Amino acid sequence: MTEKLTDEALAVILEGLPGWVLRDEKLHRVLTFADFVEAFGFMAQVALVAERMNHHPEWCNVYKTLAISLTTHDAGGISHKDIELAQAINRLAGYPV
Repeated sequence: MTEKLTDEALAVILEGLPGWVLRDEKLHRVLTFADFVEAFGFMAQVALVAERMNHHPEWCNVYKTLAISLTTHDAGGISHKDIELAQAINRLAGYPV
């Protein structure tokens, strides 16, 4: 079973994870794109990565805005799986990891 990260470990990790914040005990990020097609295309790219990882985001897309939340339900909170997916999302979006 995957273990939940401690608050201390998570605080350190978040310093190196640009754009991500804690919200409702989940990692959360909002991305804005040029239009719906670009946002949806990005979601498709993330979906392929998430499926390979067998770790799927909670997300909401409205026109050109994408809100993403990550948590590991089996762990009861944020785990290294969420950090790895957040880093992959940042790479796909062209942000530093």
